[in-house]
Order: sequence, then structure tokens, then C-alpha cells
Amino acid sequence: MKRIVATGTFDILHPGHLHYLEESRKLGDELHVIIARDENVRHKPKPVIPEDQRLHMVEALKPVDYARLGSTEDMFEPIREIQPEIITLGFNQFFSEDKLIKDLEKNGISAKVIRIPAYSGEGYCSSRDIMKQILIQRCKDLPGDSNDR
Repeated sequence: MKRIVATGTFDILHPGHLHYLEESRKLGDELHVIIARDENVRHKPKPVIPEDQRLHMVEALKPVDYARLGSTEDMFEPIREIQPEIITLGFNQFFSEDKLIKDLEKNGISAKVIRIPAYSGEGYCSSRDIMKQILIQRCKDLPGDSNDR
């Protein structure tokens, strides 16, 4: 049984997320997804969608066999528990593959790391772009709005 682990914030689901998970799933028999905890997201703005809701949404996606929230104490804890053969990264995830491999080895994890290429199809593939379009299209007439968004 070849286990794959994919990780991410998955704030507002979009075609890029689905592409990442579908391509990750093709690499093995089981896809485990670790969703970033709200308090652990430091490399970008905090998620708009609460972690429990993001978990529920990711769990419902067809390519996903198992989904769970990450650890607030040790990011390697769920990976040690799952024991994957492969860990996938999205094309724009901030991890350095070399550093991640070294950190995995230090934690006794011998998984291969594969970066999934960017989604090239149509549609919004950025939570930030989706939020921007919501503001432009739906919130332009709200009191207190400015036109410089």
C-alpha cells in the first residue's frame, strides 16, 4: 500500500487545489491530506475559512482518502503516524525541497518529496484572486468601501 501525503491550507477551494490533490493521488494507493492549523499559518495571511470547515471540505473531495488537521506542536507528528512513501508539495508552497528532505531525515522519515506542477486550466487558482473578485463584483457598494482595492 503506497501512501501519499499532501499538505496545504486549502482556504478557499479552487481548481488548483483539486489539480494538486488529483495529481498527488495518482502517485499511490491512498491519499492523506494534512490541513494547516489556523495558528500555524505564518507565511501568508491567516485563513478566512476556519480550520474545521476547511478539513470538512477537503475530506469531501473525491481524490482524498483521509484528511486531518496538522499538529500545533510538531509538523512531523502526523507524517510519522501516516508513514507515507511520498510527500507532495504544491507548485507554490513555500517549502524548500532540499531543506524539507533534510528535516524529514532528522525526524526519521524517509519519504520521497515531489513537487506537483501548476494547474494550467481555466478558472481562478488563487484564494487571494477569488477574494479580490468577490470584493470587486459583490462588495463595491458596501458602506466604507474604498475604490483602491
